[in-house]
Amino acid sequence: MTKRQGLALVVIVLLALNLRPVMAGLGPLLDIIEHATGISSAGAGMLTTLPIFLMGLGAFAGRRIRRLFGERRGGALGIALVALACASRLAWNDKTGMFLTAATAGLGIAIVQGLVPGIIKQWFGAATGRAMGLYTTGIMGGAALAAATAAGLSRLIGWQATLAIWSLPALFALVCWLVVPAPETPARPNQDHTHKSFWRSRRAWLLMLFFGIGTGAYTLVLAWLPPFYMGLGQSRDMSGYLLAGLTLAEVVAGLGVSTLIGRFPDRRGPLIAVLLCLLIGLACLILAPVSLALAAIPLIGVGIGALFPLSLIITLDHADDPAVAGDLAAFVQGGGYMIASAMPFIAGLIRDRFADLSQAWGLMAAGVVVLIAMALRFSPTSARKMSRSPTKPSGVGALHPP
Repeated sequence: MTKRQGLALVVIVLLALNLRPVMAGLGPLLDIIEHATGISSAGAGMLTTLPIFLMGLGAFAGRRIRRLFGERRGGALGIALVALACASRLAWNDKTGMFLTAATAGLGIAIVQGLVPGIIKQWFGAATGRAMGLYTTGIMGGAALAAATAAGLSRLIGWQATLAIWSLPALFALVCWLVVPAPETPARPNQDHTHKSFWRSRRAWLLMLFFGIGTGAYTLVLAWLPPFYMGLGQSRDMSGYLLAGLTLAEVVAGLGVSTLIGRFPDRRGPLIAVLLCLLIGLACLILAPVSLALAAIPLIGVGIGALFPLSLIITLDHADDPAVAGDLAAFVQGGGYMIASAMPFIAGLIRDRFADLSQAWGLMAAGVVVLIAMALRFSPTSARKMSRSPTKPSGVGALHPP
């Protein structure tokens, strides 16, 4: 990796650090926010569901954004919207304000996430897997920091300022994104960059469903793990630390993926291993959430933290061309985030009905079993066959030239 690529990777990680605090900082403060705004548990779940859903919706527009603004200005627009949403919560924090700022942040995050995978593919070439692992690790690192500091900051400066303070690192990332030059990339032969339609490709839908169910585990934990433990008698600080600890385990797992993924051209082995970690962790959370917390938290963290980058790496495995890779990643993330967005809202409905979240963890465990069955289909041979198929005129089947 060249010096210029290394500097660009630092900036990408800075962007990534700002893509989750707007949601991760809510969990430890959710009961305060409910009391201050009068929203129900289902409504509180919507504060995570809404940005996640809009992240998915906005990801579908990634190609248009890239053509309209370009990658540099598009990324700047996305992170600027995140900064604006966070800053607005300092003064606009009633029910309406919370929902609208959640929507604004979701759109900004969607723009960044829709553009960055294609940028990584273009800028880093053979090092794409490592760069993608660091990017997703940055996303989880920002979530860990927000969760760990939320309770303490809220006592010092209030919950409104605690949510708004994340506009500052977002603005810093914006400046770095605009100032640091892109790395030089080798000239590529003229290729047809006509937009590929993935709507009729079974493999594209399979990748989307896999990403969506797996990310559903992340959104569920992000929104409801601290309230779940506070309902079991744990303090606000401890509940925030548990989410932060889980997220730190995600960071470690993401770094592990970044370091080791090159040794596994067949991604199924790592996928099955991390899904089993997640399943065992969810079982601990259901059976004995307090006494087995020290087992559940790292197991779930490792499972989610490795599953997220692996899902994106598998997606990028299906396209060599950066433009097509970006379009495919936008398709997979677009539908996947829409699927994942349902989990916090469903969990909120369950909490309103039963005053407990055990059923939500059980539902997610069933989803992990489905993911294990799906993961068995992601062999390198199947990807090559799909890319070489002469019978498919569009979609993933046309990702590579024959």
